Amino acid sequence: MPVRLVTAASQRLALANTFSPHTAEFVAAAGSVSSIPRLAGLPEVVVTGRANVGKSTLLNAVMKRKSLVASSKKPGRTKTLTFFRIGPTPGKVVLVDAPGYGERGRPEWGELFNQYLETRAELCRVYILLNAKHGINEADKVMLRHLDEKIQSGSRWTLQAVITKADLVPLHRDTTISSIKRTIFENAPTCLPPIVTGSLKSTSTSVGVNDLRMSVMEACALALR
Repeated sequence: MPVRLVTAASQRLALANTFSPHTAEFVAAAGSVSSIPRLAGLPEVVVTGRANVGKSTLLNAVMKRKSLVASSKKPGRTKTLTFFRIGPTPGKVVLVDAPGYGERGRPEWGELFNQYLETRAELCRVYILLNAKHGINEADKVMLRHLDEKIQSGSRWTLQAVITKADLVPLHRDTTISSIKRTIFENAPTCLPPIVTGSLKSTSTSVGVNDLRMSVMEACALALR
């Protein structure tokens, strides 16, 4: 059987076919376990992070939309699990935006997120967003350890960190990023190598967005060819 080579051109085509601004759409918002939708078995990834980590901006960039995911300067805007379907009908993957954790989080949001992690058979990967400018705080460490424990206990999904706002680190950027990566692995040894993102306001200067798109496709076993 001939071997098909994955070229840069074929990767770009696969990404363009999946992540098109014309095929990304809001599907549902779930504020309780009973309201989590069933979406024809499409593979899912979920994105979590503490308030003001840049989650909405990053998700819009990944889906090539300006405002599909609502953003706010006020932390804690996301209060539900919000589902977005990506790709031509009937869709290829579902991206889930989770409520933030930390000081602005609420216990019921954490309970909803945990129930989703433990029961969602379609879940392929959890992405945890970490703000390069602000660094990793205790809430981030707790969440990293929590997710790592679930993986080591046999969860089907994988974990990957996304370091956001790297372009806003004013001094010694490489040292700062390296320190954040060390802290990630100290708290979550099962975490996959982090993706670093920055400059998301402009498609011409954005960093790491295509890496994240390719990671989503790999996690969901979608062919990059």
